[in-house]
Amino acid sequence: MIDTPTRRVVLGAGAFAAGSMLAIDRSAAETPLAATPACHDGDEATLAQTEGPYFVDKALERSDIRFDPATGAVSAGAPLALHFVLSKVASGGACAVLPRAQVHIWQCDATGRYSDVSDRSTDTRGHQFLRGYQVSDADGVVRFTTIYPGWYRGRAVHIHLKVRTLGEDGRVDDFTSQLYFADDLTDRVHAAQPYASNRGQRLLNARDMIFREGGTQLILPVVENAGGYAATYRIAMRSSQRSNRSNRSNRS
Repeated sequence: MIDTPTRRVVLGAGAFAAGSMLAIDRSAAETPLAATPACHDGDEATLAQTEGPYFVDKALERSDIRFDPATGAVSAGAPLALHFVLSKVASGGACAVLPRAQVHIWQCDATGRYSDVSDRSTDTRGHQFLRGYQVSDADGVVRFTTIYPGWYRGRAVHIHLKVRTLGEDGRVDDFTSQLYFADDLTDRVHAAQPYASNRGQRLLNARDMIFREGGTQLILPVVENAGGYAATYRIAMRSSQRSNRSNRSNRS
C-alpha cells in the first residue's frame, strides 16, 4: 500500500454526468488508503471536464495499462502508480464506500500519442496501450500502474478519467473529468528520455483552456516513490446536483 498525500473530491453528479459539479476539500492529510473519506459540501466547485475525442469504449479491464495487448510492447516512461478511493454521499452527509464502480483512465504516451485512434499526426488503430478500467473493490478502491504522461500540441499534461456506476432504473451513469500535474514536476520528469525527444513547446497549465475550467482543483498530489511516482485521489459521488453534459470536438 502506498502512503501518499490525498485529495478528497466530491463529484456532484445526479447522473454522474460530465456536466456535473465537483466540490473540493483541499486538505492533504495522511489517511489510510482504504479509509472512507469524510464528505464535505465544500465551498469550491468546478464543472466536470470534457471527455475529448480519444475515449475508446472497449472491455479492457486491467490494472497495469502500460502494456499493448496487440504487440506486448510496454510504453516507456517514468512509472506512475495511481490509487483512487471512491465513496458515495448518503442522506445526511455521511459517506459510504462505493464498490463495483468502473473507473476508466486513458492518456497519451511519452511522445504524445494515444492508442487506438487516427488523426492528422498518428494512426494507432488496433493498439491499446495506456487505456483500461478497473472495478472498485469492497473498500471503493481501484489501482492502476501507468507512466507519467507526455504532452502534445495545444494541451497541458493530463490523464482522462471516467467513472461509471449503475443509476436509477438500471441505467449506466457516467462522470468524466481530467487530472493534471504540477508544472514544476512535469519540467523535471520531461527533462529525461523518452520525454525529452518530444520536440516543441509544452503548454503550461495556466495556458490550457480546459485546465482553466477548474483544473487547479484537479492536480494530482504526486510524490516520488521507489524509483517512480505515486498519487492517491479520493472521489465521493454526490446525487444532489445535476447539469448538462458537455464535450468538445477538438483534440483534448
